Amino acid sequence: MDLVAALIALSGLLAATAALGVVLTWQQGRARPVSENEVIEPRRLGADSLGERATLLQFSTELCARCPGVHRTLAEIADRHEGVRHLDIDVTHRPDIAKHFHVLQTPTTFVLDSDGAIRTRFGGAPSRDVLELELNRLIGQETRV
Repeated sequence: MDLVAALIALSGLLAATAALGVVLTWQQGRARPVSENEVIEPRRLGADSLGERATLLQFSTELCARCPGVHRTLAEIADRHEGVRHLDIDVTHRPDIAKHFHVLQTPTTFVLDSDGAIRTRFGGAPSRDVLELELNRLIGQETRV
């Protein structure tokens, strides 16, 4: 392979990598509605119960740099809404849970309804405003300030 062909191949590879990076960054923290209606049993997660109105379920790992900030945000949001619970599941030693729920990055957050059905999924660190919007849409409650 001559030098020109190698440079063209390298340029194409760099362009494809950059495009993939842009797509993945664009999807970070975005709400994705969930089509399957799996109902999560709290005992499977090691929890005693879910929230009466909704649950903010966070998947974290020990080495996740953004997980503590997302944990604080979710806990604050849950505290401001009656009947909403925040659960943080560390999947470091629970690869079975990560595999079952297709958790490929942390933090990953699910918004569950009162029955435990997954309604919305966030990959990466979601913004507080989008979380509030999704939760209010689900429970039909205005945010208390």
